[in-house]
Amino acid sequence: MGRGPRSEMNLEGRVALVTGGGSGIGRATAAALGAAGTAIVVADIDDDGGQATARIVEEAGGRAAFVRTDVTRWEDIAAMISFAEQTFGRLDILHNNAGINAGWPRFPEAPRERWDRTVAINLWAVIAGTQAAVPAMRRAGGGVIVNMASLAGLVAYDVDPIYAATKHGVVGLTRGLAFLREEANIRVNCICPSFVDTPLPRRRLAQMPPEERERWEASLARIPMISAEEVADAVLEFVRDDALAGAVMAVTHGRPRYLVPVPSLQ
Repeated sequence: MGRGPRSEMNLEGRVALVTGGGSGIGRATAAALGAAGTAIVVADIDDDGGQATARIVEEAGGRAAFVRTDVTRWEDIAAMISFAEQTFGRLDILHNNAGINAGWPRFPEAPRERWDRTVAINLWAVIAGTQAAVPAMRRAGGGVIVNMASLAGLVAYDVDPIYAATKHGVVGLTRGLAFLREEANIRVNCICPSFVDTPLPRRRLAQMPPEERERWEASLARIPMISAEEVADAVLEFVRDDALAGAVMAVTHGRPRYLVPVPSLQ
């Protein structure tokens, strides 16, 4: 993790692209960035959800456009970056937010098609989106990328080992890309939230067998879900704070968000 001199990025007139922007954290982040004066490109495979998010931003007085994107396809990844530049003239911010879980049954019983798709959306798309965004951000003079990981990317998570593996990968990628600040004036950071009250965990709960669902619900009674808006606030902090690169922030219920230190090998 690198920390430079502290200053704030002015969001007025900037352009942000949010993957998975059709619901949940993506929608909350799009709305928050739009309210701060940033033009928003909403990228999602869900036409209705993505268009609804764009309308929310516009109805609040912001600028937004929707582009249908399957983040598992390189052609779509490249097209969404081009769309942002063609529509709003530049790209300053990328929120690699699209994500799924592997569902039930968990690995190793989970069919290969399901965990292939989980890896593709949660990790490959973050790598591909970052690679595609860097040239556009260089043209804009720099930028910021905020990746969506999870607390499952910091700990052992037996509920969904494949999901956890992808999120550990996002954390490692983020820390490894800290050098982009010096080379290209691009800051890459990531958020590790605990359970967030979005459609994703609700769908997972619905798939679980009764005994597993009871165990999950008991854990949620002890550690309630956080809101998508709380996560969006953390994304905005990373976007604004020019001092941080390669940083990992945990966002959990009942305590202030905090930066996660890099483990020592000594």
